[in-house]
Amino acid sequence: QVQVVESGGGLVQPGGSLRLSCAFSGNIFITWRMGWYHQAPGKQRELVASITNDGTTNYADSVKGRFTISRTNAKNTVYLQMNSLKPEDTAVYYCNTYPPSDTWGQGTQVTVSS
Repeated sequence: QVQVVESGGGLVQPGGSLRLSCAFSGNIFITWRMGWYHQAPGKQRELVASITNDGTTNYADSVKGRFTISRTNAKNTVYLQMNSLKPEDTAVYYCNTYPPSDTWGQGTQVTVSS
């Protein structure tokens, strides 16, 4: 059974930065592609960024050049560095495999507001 715990969210002003962390454990293989997703109020959950086990990354157009995904396989941890945050980045952020498994963590709230 896969377990994920996201952390690092908070309230930040536009233009600010946050670093999210995702610790995963259980029956999960480090060869899996991992992703960060977000879900804004009233909208569907969508993929923000993903990373393969060898470090190949992909980003949604809305975050390219601002967000950076990384992973530390030895620690079973995935990170999302978010810079130049915008109000439209406000959402709950989740970590999961890509494609996503049925197991989702509680997520971490990111609010970008002045």
